[in-house]
Amino acid sequence: MENSTGNSNLLIPISIVVAGLIVAGAFFISKDDNGGEEENNQEEEQEQQINIKPVSEDDHILGNPNADIVVVEFSDLECPYCKNFHETMHQIVDEFGKDGEVAWVYRHLPLTRLHSKAQREAEATECAWAQGGNDAWWAYIDRLFEVTPSNNGLDLNQLPVIAEEVGLDVEEFEQCLEDETYKDKVRADSDDAIASGGQGTPYNVFLIKGEDPIPVSGGLPFDQMKNLIEQTLLTF
Repeated sequence: MENSTGNSNLLIPISIVVAGLIVAGAFFISKDDNGGEEENNQEEEQEQQINIKPVSEDDHILGNPNADIVVVEFSDLECPYCKNFHETMHQIVDEFGKDGEVAWVYRHLPLTRLHSKAQREAEATECAWAQGGNDAWWAYIDRLFEVTPSNNGLDLNQLPVIAEEVGLDVEEFEQCLEDETYKDKVRADSDDAIASGGQGTPYNVFLIKGEDPIPVSGGLPFDQMKNLIEQTLLTF
């Protein structure tokens, strides 16, 4: 991949800020001899080839999709680090979204061998989207993250309860979930995460106008994420 001068200049301040911070909190996937997945708290981020699909109308976006920085997050609804980082990203959008500087795109990466319920929960959010669009999707996922204790702790009987709480037609929602209508959509997000270098959750890719995508792994706290974004914005 060709690196422009602008990209080289951009990577320098980001690398300074990120050094020692990435993978601050994440569930990582590693392949064991049986091809399984296990939790692995890695200290170093491996070199990655970023091949992420473009943001489209099928994505779940908070903020202006033409923002200076678009943070694409890949997340697992039963990952405790993702639960914390979900709140962090809401704070980031509140801080930078109003001026069109940052937008947040959420994509699914359920680590099903760690969290067997995460795939179905991800499909449930898409059933909410099918009924009520982007607003219903965000209302549903915000509530789901709020009520789940994480680590596969959510009672799946709560999924239609959440649907009712956010104003959806429960019967239609349950039929959508039973039919696994959005199973392939969730899997497509997971495939995109792997293609873009994702090895665990939360995994983020910074999309910056005119630059190569930049991976940032782990659930950074708000102050560190804010600092990273501020340093990136200084390069414009």
